[in-house]
Amino acid sequence: QVQLVESGGGMVQVGETLRLSCAASGLTFSSYSVAWFRQAPGKEREFVAGIKASGGHTYYADSVKDRFTASRDGGKKTAYLQMNSLKPEDTAVYFCAAGRVITSSLRSASAYTYWGQGTQVTVSS
Repeated sequence: QVQLVESGGGMVQVGETLRLSCAASGLTFSSYSVAWFRQAPGKEREFVAGIKASGGHTYYADSVKDRFTASRDGGKKTAYLQMNSLKPEDTAVYFCAAGRVITSSLRSASAYTYWGQGTQVTVSS
């Protein structure tokens, strides 16, 4: 049974940092691309960042580029999202997702097979 378990969310002030973790089990982690999506109240789920299975190439939404960093540790089967300089508009539930995804679909939620339960990030001003 595949499981993705996020952790690391919380409430922070503007400009502070958080690091989200996504621990995977039940799948060959190295074969899966991992992405982070977020969903704010009343809004659609949106792509935040992704990291390819092979080569570890990363992709970011323009809104988080230069502030967020996606990474992965194959030995720990864990993906991370380092979030710096947080803004109120980053407030959302953050989800990690895993899938065998081609590059052109990396930003598409429908391309991912497995999803975590989500973790709340709240940034207050």
